[in-house]
Amino acid sequence: MNRFCLSGLLVLLLVPNSLLAQFPSESIEKEVQAALDAGQMPGCVVVVAHQGKIVYEHAFGDRRIKPTQEAMTLDTVFDLASLTKPIATATSVMQLVEAGKVDLDAPVSQYLPKFQGGGKENITVRQLLIHTSGLTPDNALSDYDEGWDAAYEKICGLKLLSPPGEKFRYSDVGFIVLGELVHKVSGQRLDQYAKEHIFQPLKMTETGFNPLEPLRERAVTTTLVDGQWLKGKVHDPRASRCDGVAGHAGLFSTPHDMIRYAQGMLDARNEGPNHILKPETLQTMTSAYEVGSGLRGLGWDKQSGYSSNRGKTMTPSAYGHGGFTGTSLWIDPDQDLVVLFLSNRVHLDGKGSVNSLAGKIGTIASDALRE
Repeated sequence: MNRFCLSGLLVLLLVPNSLLAQFPSESIEKEVQAALDAGQMPGCVVVVAHQGKIVYEHAFGDRRIKPTQEAMTLDTVFDLASLTKPIATATSVMQLVEAGKVDLDAPVSQYLPKFQGGGKENITVRQLLIHTSGLTPDNALSDYDEGWDAAYEKICGLKLLSPPGEKFRYSDVGFIVLGELVHKVSGQRLDQYAKEHIFQPLKMTETGFNPLEPLRERAVTTTLVDGQWLKGKVHDPRASRCDGVAGHAGLFSTPHDMIRYAQGMLDARNEGPNHILKPETLQTMTSAYEVGSGLRGLGWDKQSGYSSNRGKTMTPSAYGHGGFTGTSLWIDPDQDLVVLFLSNRVHLDGKGSVNSLAGKIGTIASDALRE
């Protein structure tokens, strides 16, 4: 039987046959097959974990169709896209908060002196984390053509679309700023900080920015750029222009590494060794904050217009996020449940759609526990 480590503890990949027999595998496989038949994605990996054990895992379809066909596997490397926001960026920020180096309600300009003007000096760290800063969702792609330093100068010159704290507006720019905050406060670039303080403690050996060989060899293929199919290179164009490292996108990982992260978050509910956050920090990060008509966590989604990939019957404690490339992770502490959906729905033409599928899988998994 295969095994892997979660937070230093040895955990079996498969649980007793009685629990496996009760899990509605056929329901998940029916939904995934329907999405494959409809051309919503070339393939995906689904993993469900309960009480620290994997109760379901399966690879479907292909991780690449062009230029050559490759089957999806359980060790496929995925471009996580916006899952970078909570996993790398927000977790790093919360560690710095825990260390007393960052105050959630302090102005961002306290840590990034250039980030001010036009009301930006009033934006707090918390407002960036819950997307109520007033910043634009995305600034011009051309702002990044001359590299990060020039791009940051242009970000600091942006005008706000609304006063800080007034309106929820999901913003990649806000998390790009948070990535720079991690850099300036810690003295380490985001990729280096996250590797040392998050991924290595959780034994996530196949997670990081700008994956090297052989990880690139088993990465999903996303889209065609300048005549080349992207494989192991970040899909997001702004992150790409920032040398593959940005606060909003750029992270790559594998299914089992993602489960390690999720279990690390669940383990953080209780004080102990090898935890990436203290219980009180975790509580602050994953609590529900009202943002207009929805609820967000700090870096996480809770129940908002962006949470169609959330299982409908998950408890109010659940938190998660999705990524543009077709990825989602939801963690329900009250059910001790993790539902991971990873795909490359942007291959071939960027028109695939998987959020509703991920939500259906989450609902199936949650219902199974309730029953």
